[in-house]
Amino acid sequence: MPKPKPLKPSQLHRNCPTSELPFKSTSELQGLQQVPGQRRALEAIEFGIRMKRYGYNLFAMSSTGSGKHRVIRRYLEKNASDDPSPNDWIYVSNFDTEYQPRAIAMKAGTASEFRDRMKQLIDDLKTALPATFETDDYRAQRTAVEQSASKEERRLLEQLRDKAAKDSIVLVHTQSGPAFAPAVDGEPIETEAYKALADSEKKRIQEVIKGLQSELEAIMHQMPKWRREIKHAVQALNRKVVHREAKLMVREIRENYTDQKDVQHFLDLVLADIEACAEEFLPADESTPSREQSSDDIGVLYRYRVNVLVEHAKDGNAPIVYEDNPTYPNLVGRIEHFAEMGTLMTDFTLIKPGALHRANGGYLVIDARQLLPQPFAWDVLKRALRNHQIRTESLAENYTVTNTVSLQPEPVPLNVKVILLGERHLYYALHRHDSDFSELFKVVVDFEEEMPWNKSNVILFARLIANFVSEQELLPFDRSAIARMVENVARQADDSTRLSLHAESLKDLAVQADYQARQANSRNVIAAHIDAALDAHHDRCGRIEERLHERILDGTMAIRTSGEAVGQINGLSVMHIGESTIGQPHRITARIRKGSGRIINIEREVNLSGPIHSKGVLILSSYLASTFLPEKDLNISASLVFEQSYGGIDGDSASSTELYALLSAISGIPVRQSLAVTGSVNQFGEVQAIGGANAKIEGFFKICKERGLTGNQGVLIPKTNVRNLMLSKEVVDAATAGKFSIYPVATIEEGIELLTGVRAGKRLKNGKFTTGSVFAKVEEKLISFHARDKKNAEKTKADAPEKRDPTSRSPKKKRPVTKLREQT
Repeated sequence: MPKPKPLKPSQLHRNCPTSELPFKSTSELQGLQQVPGQRRALEAIEFGIRMKRYGYNLFAMSSTGSGKHRVIRRYLEKNASDDPSPNDWIYVSNFDTEYQPRAIAMKAGTASEFRDRMKQLIDDLKTALPATFETDDYRAQRTAVEQSASKEERRLLEQLRDKAAKDSIVLVHTQSGPAFAPAVDGEPIETEAYKALADSEKKRIQEVIKGLQSELEAIMHQMPKWRREIKHAVQALNRKVVHREAKLMVREIRENYTDQKDVQHFLDLVLADIEACAEEFLPADESTPSREQSSDDIGVLYRYRVNVLVEHAKDGNAPIVYEDNPTYPNLVGRIEHFAEMGTLMTDFTLIKPGALHRANGGYLVIDARQLLPQPFAWDVLKRALRNHQIRTESLAENYTVTNTVSLQPEPVPLNVKVILLGERHLYYALHRHDSDFSELFKVVVDFEEEMPWNKSNVILFARLIANFVSEQELLPFDRSAIARMVENVARQADDSTRLSLHAESLKDLAVQADYQARQANSRNVIAAHIDAALDAHHDRCGRIEERLHERILDGTMAIRTSGEAVGQINGLSVMHIGESTIGQPHRITARIRKGSGRIINIEREVNLSGPIHSKGVLILSSYLASTFLPEKDLNISASLVFEQSYGGIDGDSASSTELYALLSAISGIPVRQSLAVTGSVNQFGEVQAIGGANAKIEGFFKICKERGLTGNQGVLIPKTNVRNLMLSKEVVDAATAGKFSIYPVATIEEGIELLTGVRAGKRLKNGKFTTGSVFAKVEEKLISFHARDKKNAEKTKADAPEKRDPTSRSPKKKRPVTKLREQT
């Protein structure tokens, strides 16, 4: 098997030639508004927006900072211009059921004007109607009505008075009421004169008065009825007067909304209510001149107010609402209260709109991360979408025991397209655990994280940067800067054939490079400014990495970069801490002894190993059992450990490294400590790709550089990871000088040969591995363990006393018959 050769410097980093960029700077380019490479996402957005059926709301998913919000916003702004402005919505009083205000749709741009007209109506009513009741015309009509209603009362009293006069009796009015008294010439006689009358005359007078009194009482019994008739007649007059005046005022408003039936109906109800409440407009004291009254003085006037819930421009477009705090009340609105006599009170003018009201007839964009943690918010959004209506309810009324007076506003019909933004794990979690989600959000907008690195995409990428330059008012970027940024996004993608589409980090780098250029008094941003920005960012975030390297260099952490050792090897891991990606070497060791064939993962024994890492260790057992002594049991016990690791470990990228350490421990052949290894392995000994190759290589390189590069140091990586390499300039320079090497490895055999300098070995026709090879020594060791175990088993069996079956009966001794006969 040919020994793998180090990668060429050109394979360690792909350059973006400036000769392939047909421009000198971004000032020559037209900015690209959309993020490139999002064909699938854009088609999904267009489908979801144009599909007007139930449930076709959108969930846009990608990693944070990928620019999905920007793409969604630009597309909605373009599409919303084709949609008309939706209706305005108002709440008005329900004259039949006061706690259930009515919702009325009005043409766009007319709600505020209607509110102002109704406010002016209220002001006119509270001044004009009381004044109407003080006019001479009204007083004359009222007097006529009262006199007409009391005519029968006067007639009966006059008849009774004439009847009494015939008997010299007159009707007088006393403090206790009307009464009869004897009279002379129509005038009541004095008490002394009455006493002087004969007894017969007194008796006659008393009998006459008694009869008259009975007739008077009959008339008095009818007087409440006559008073009611007078009152009703006056009320009818008042209503007639109020109706006549109010109708003129309402007509002025009505003429402006002839094409809006709901408004016309509401004005009819207002006019009827004004007429029914005519008594409320009477002056406070009819005996004094009229005074100006406020709306508080006339209690019914508040019912004619209009609460404008949502208003849109007459010639506007469909609304686009971004709700960054999607709480329950912020979505469906709220009902405010005020304190009165220890009780929380409210009315329909205190109903406030939510995001669904403002977005009704248009588009509502919500970040799922902000929505899901809010109590009841996700449920109320689903309920509104499912029922096609917005129901504003008070949470306090439903979930507290406070003494409140609340409302039940009429629901507003809902027609909105909701776009949720979130990460992929949120989409899959909702799809798996919420049965309503797939019904209400049928359109998934899956944003690409990367795009192929080719000439056309590089031009699109440059135009995207040109757009950032224009928006952020940055200095022009020359083509060397663009080339360096292309190389950087390829490194972010961990792939030399693809470009990362993480828009936020790209914008951040552009802004920071602009800062570096301005500090250097440069007119353009060049490649050196990009490098300075990257170095400065790495330095700001590099404290933890420096401390880790210091612990290795001062010997606190045992990492060797020279010499050889049996059962010891340098593994590589990667840590993501904040914005930092840190590659860190680890010392991995293996120890063996004769045993039962079990490989002990010490991290797993103490619950520091994740499931993927534990799976990798189990694969090692399978590989050993199938490669060596396939027809016999492996009489070996081995232990593997990441030395000086005090946190959890997961992932299988160290499984090949652990296997190399294990083969070294079994064969007794030392491993070069100047090399570090990364890569997973399968049951067939094939080395598989891993992540974070660039950070891992650079992490080990920095340790070697600090200790001094010898030319023997390097890293073994899976061959399939070669395309992922976008290493830093100092690593490439060291490889060019022959001081550091990157070896691509496809199989365990290739790797063990590089690490030990000994042939891996191949099983020959005689069933044995090549003499002197690593695999031959491994199998010899395993055979010795197996033979020793077999010998010990046989010795144990020979030394053990013969065991008798307790259930079997021992044979009876035969009696010496012959001898007995002779004696006989």
